[in-house]
Amino acid sequence: MFYRRCQCSSQPMCGPVIEDVGPQPYVVNIERATVQNGNYRTVLWTGEHLQATLMSIPVGGDIGLEIHPDTDQFIRIEQGVGTVKMGNTQDNLTFTKCVSSGDAIFVPAGTWHNVVNAGNRPLKVYAIYAPPHHPHGAVQKVKSDPDTAKA
Repeated sequence: MFYRRCQCSSQPMCGPVIEDVGPQPYVVNIERATVQNGNYRTVLWTGEHLQATLMSIPVGGDIGLEIHPDTDQFIRIEQGVGTVKMGNTQDNLTFTKCVSSGDAIFVPAGTWHNVVNAGNRPLKVYAIYAPPHHPHGAVQKVKSDPDTAKA
């Protein structure tokens, strides 16, 4: 988990904080938050026009082949190694690249895509969607959990 810092101080406040406070202004060390996230997906912030999520993809796991018809997506690899595949149809993924820490993936709206963990530890990524794609405050502990807001 990561900790919210006191205003103008390097001292952390008590307790971990991962809460979607969007559309309120927000500042976070996104690298630390991403690496410390243990959930498959945690919606970090949701605004009117974009959304940030944190993901931890287990060894041998993947995001899952998907398409967002009206949503552009930016995915940043913070830890681990993987393979990204993209294409115009789900059975014609002609774009394949190896990715690792520091790499950025740009997925245009209407593009089929998947990111597969090819390493020996969880693949830690954050994703930015424009417009938002997931429910405000959603947390999925594992991939098979429903994509719904936490209670």
